Amino acid sequence: MSTARRRTAAAAVILSGSLLLASCGGSGGSTSDGKTLRLWHYEGPTSAMGVAWNEAIKEFEASHPGVKVKYEEKSFEQIQKTAQMVLNSSDAPDIMEYNKGNATAGLLSKQGLLTDLTAEATERGWDKKLSAGVRTTSRYDADGVMGSGKWYGVPDYAEYTMVYYNKALFKKYGIAEPKTFDDLTAAMDEFVENKVTPLANAGSEYMAQQYLYQLALTKADRSWVDSYELYQGKVDFHDTAWTYAATTFADWVKKGYIAKTSSGTTAEQAGVSFIQGKAPILFSGSWWYGRFQSEAAFDWGSFLWPGSDLTLGSGGNLWVVPKNSENKDLAYDFIDITLSKKIQNLLGNKGGVPVAADASAITDPKSQQLIADFNTLSARDGLAFYPDWPIAGFYDTLVSETQKLITGSEKPDAYLSNLQTAYDKGSKCAPPGGARAPRARAPPPAPRPTRAAPATPTPSSSSPAPSPSSRSSSSRS
Repeated sequence: MSTARRRTAAAAVILSGSLLLASCGGSGGSTSDGKTLRLWHYEGPTSAMGVAWNEAIKEFEASHPGVKVKYEEKSFEQIQKTAQMVLNSSDAPDIMEYNKGNATAGLLSKQGLLTDLTAEATERGWDKKLSAGVRTTSRYDADGVMGSGKWYGVPDYAEYTMVYYNKALFKKYGIAEPKTFDDLTAAMDEFVENKVTPLANAGSEYMAQQYLYQLALTKADRSWVDSYELYQGKVDFHDTAWTYAATTFADWVKKGYIAKTSSGTTAEQAGVSFIQGKAPILFSGSWWYGRFQSEAAFDWGSFLWPGSDLTLGSGGNLWVVPKNSENKDLAYDFIDITLSKKIQNLLGNKGGVPVAADASAITDPKSQQLIADFNTLSARDGLAFYPDWPIAGFYDTLVSETQKLITGSEKPDAYLSNLQTAYDKGSKCAPPGGARAPRARAPPPAPRPTRAAPATPTPSSSSPAPSPSSRSSSSRS
C-alpha cells in the first residue's frame, strides 16, 4: 500500500505541498509538555480501526487524568504528500498513522524523521504480541528496507484485499455468484449487457493500481514478489505477469467492466458507490469491511481473488512517533492501549483483522469469515504487499500512468515502459546488491474464532492486511 491506504475524505486540511518523497535525508528533535497528545490518523469513524481507536482515545484519557487527546483526521493523500515537510517541522504530531513499506516508513526512518522504538518494543512486549510476519513492516535497516533492523512503527491490525460483491444486485439480474475467475468475468459480462458497470474503481488514488497489481499476481509467484518488493532479483515490467496485467486491465476498460470516467474518481467515491448499491463489485482491502458492515443496507459477501494464491496485504499501517514528537511517553502509552485485549477484541468484532485479540471474543459471523480468509492466505504465504512500496514516489507514478490506461491515452506497452523507467530510477536509492533484509514471511494465522460462522468456508492451506498497505497503499497503498 502500498501504499494500500487511503480511504477517507479529509476532515481538516494540513499544509499543502509537492510530493517530497523522492529525497533521501532529514533530521529532528523533541521537547515535552505532558498535557496533550496530538494524534493523526486517516481511518473513517465507522471503519473497524476508527471505532477501535476512538475507544482507545477514551481509555487513554481515563487512564491519564489531566491529559487530553487532540485528534485530527487526515486523509491518506494529505499525509502521503506532506509527511516529510510536516515531520521535519514543529507542526509534527506526537503520534500518527503512517503507511508501511520501504518507500514510506522506510524512507522516513532513513531520513531520521521517526523515533527508534526498539527499546519500547522490547520493554512493553510489542515484539511478543506481534507475529513475525506482522513485524516485517515494523523494522527497517539503515537503508530503509523493511524486515530487519530497528523498530520504527507498530501495527495493531493486519489487512488484505478481497472481492466484495452486492448479493442483491446479483440476484436482481439473475447472475450467479462467482466461484472462479471465469465465473467473475462471465458475471461482469452479464452486468455490462444490463448496462451496469460492474467494477467500482478509483483512478485518482490507490484502487486502480491495486486491480492491476492483483492481475499481475495471478501470473506471479513468491520469488517474483521478492524481486519486486525486496530487490532480490531482476525486475522486468515486460515480463509475463506485468504484461498480462496491463493488457487485461486495458481490455477490461474496453469491455466496460471499468468506467473510463473512473480515472478521476477517489477511493471514497468508489467505496460509497458500493455502499449505495450502485456498483455490484469492488476489489479493495479489509479496511472497508467494518464500514460496509455498518453502512451497507443490502446483503453483501466477499471472497479472495479467484485463481491466485497471492493477493495484496501485510501487517496494517503503522503507529509511528515522529522524531519531533513533544510527548513520546504518552504516544507509547497510546500504542499499548491499542494493543490491549479490549481494543483488539473490539477491532475484530467491527470487521478488522486483529493481531492480539482473544479468539473466543470474536463472535460476529462476518468478522469470523474475514479472519478465516486471512488464515487461508497466511497458510499459503499469500501476502504480496502493495505495488507502490518498493521506491519513493512510485505511488504517484502508478496513479498517473494507470489513469492513462483508463482513459486510453496510453497503450499497455508504453505504460509498462514508463513504470520500468521510474522503478529503475527510484531503485538507485535502494541498497546496492539487493535488500539485506531476509524475505518477509507471511503472518501465522490470526486468532481463529471458537464459534464458526454458518457461512464461513473451511480454510484451506490462504493476504492485504492491506495493504496499502498498500494499503496504500497505498495505499494504501
